[in-house]
Amino acid sequence: MENSLKNRAFILSSARNKFGVLRFLFPVFAAAVLFLMSPASRAQQSPVATPLAGNVQNGKKYFTSNGCYECHGLQGQGATQTGGARIGPPILSLESFMSYVRHPANQMPPYTIKAISDQDLTDIYAYLKSIPLPPKGKDIPLLNK
Repeated sequence: MENSLKNRAFILSSARNKFGVLRFLFPVFAAAVLFLMSPASRAQQSPVATPLAGNVQNGKKYFTSNGCYECHGLQGQGATQTGGARIGPPILSLESFMSYVRHPANQMPPYTIKAISDQDLTDIYAYLKSIPLPPKGKDIPLLNK
């Protein structure tokens, strides 16, 4: 009896060694294949809409007419008096920029799609992107004296 238990344990342990990895990897592999073939994953991979193109001149006009300059300055440089952050040129992606404008975190009021359209925000983003970066401190002679 004791010998048969040892034999059974040996057979099971050798089966685990040979096939244990396969027994684990096969369900994982099958789940991955099923997930990648599902309609939901294909829908996420295909673009739904074409990206909007921004117009710099319209963006400058909207930046002024919507009052963005009042807190962020005429060139998006920010202002300590108003608490407006530096936003020009933006370091955020267009999607992040639009998301923040729609759902801001601090004192900035939210701008819904009724207040300003996605195209108008894209134009403002294009305007802010057109603003050159300020010079680095090491490139300003007065600061290096």
